[in-house]
Amino acid sequence: MALLGLVLAGCGVNNVPTLEEKAKASWSEVQNQYQRRADLIPNLVETVKGFAAQEREVLTAVVEARAKASQVKVDASTITDPAKFKEFQDAQNQLSGALGRLLVTVERYPELKSNQNFLALQSQLEGTENRVTVARRDYIQAVQAFNTEIRTFPGVIWARLFWGAKAMETFAATAGAERPPAVKF
Repeated sequence: MALLGLVLAGCGVNNVPTLEEKAKASWSEVQNQYQRRADLIPNLVETVKGFAAQEREVLTAVVEARAKASQVKVDASTITDPAKFKEFQDAQNQLSGALGRLLVTVERYPELKSNQNFLALQSQLEGTENRVTVARRDYIQAVQAFNTEIRTFPGVIWARLFWGAKAMETFAATAGAERPPAVKF
């Protein structure tokens, strides 16, 4: 019995389940990378949006404060009007505060943070797509090895007699993928 097992193992009877398991593991990695992409990208986008919103908020406050400060005019005829003078001073103080927040932002982040975040997002997107591509390539190679094993001698015998193996599906390019994408600025 042990001799029969050794003879069968030597003939490659275990190649079919071994290659099948490798293809399944490769498929799991493809799914893992898809899940990573699905989890990572929305969080990165929200982070970028958060920083961009904070910077936009500071810049908007400066623009609004500047506009308000330029609308309030005090000249020699109204310099004695305490209400008008206070309105002018409040507008100038508001502009000073907005500029102070802008300066703090610029001092903390010599380059606007959103720019770095956008670059990081772009890098993460590229890296993620590369990981997906590598995982898909590994799956395609594993499926090719498995499908070749179950269709060639002697694997075809073991696949039909012992394992009931069926060919696995692989990826196909999407329609129109043969054309390069159009880049427009």
